[in-house]
Amino acid sequence: TDGVPFTPSATTSYVVTGTALGGCSATDQVTVTVNPLPTVDAGSDQTVCAGTSVTLSGSGTSNYSWDNSVTNGFAFTPSATTTYTVTGTDGNGCENTDQVTVTVNPLPTVDAGADMIICAGDQITLSGSGASSYSWDNSVTDGVPFTPSATTSYVVTGTALGGCSATDQVTVTVNPLPTVDAGSDQT
Repeated sequence: TDGVPFTPSATTSYVVTGTALGGCSATDQVTVTVNPLPTVDAGSDQTVCAGTSVTLSGSGTSNYSWDNSVTNGFAFTPSATTTYTVTGTDGNGCENTDQVTVTVNPLPTVDAGADMIICAGDQITLSGSGASSYSWDNSVTDGVPFTPSATTSYVVTGTALGGCSATDQVTVTVNPLPTVDAGSDQT
């Protein structure tokens, strides 16, 4: 219909017949070329730990524009789980979009426990909390007693179920035993 918007589904030539007031008519033709929309791909969904940078890159066209201040192909650090939309534009000026979700898992709040002061030769047990598994430095096993030989700071890495990890440290001060002298033997 003349002057009414419509959406052509394929490239088509349209013929218009114009009739003047006197009844005479003539025709003209216009071809509307319908370019296919580009296939835009935002990439696979990602899961990262808080503080980890990610890089989002679109594919399928030549120009990309992301929402949420993301620049195509440049690393950034998301602060929360977000769905990002990319708009791809091809050489014909046609646009299409795709989305990718970046899930941000929080870091566990790992606690190595309070600092300790012990006497030389005493046994202690170090146990982390706030995560699901723990790995200590200095050959310490979580929850297993041991005897430290000198004042040392021990670092525990706690890993949560989602795979994110954080660290904490505890200092164990080892005081030497006093030198006790009972005196000389007496008769």
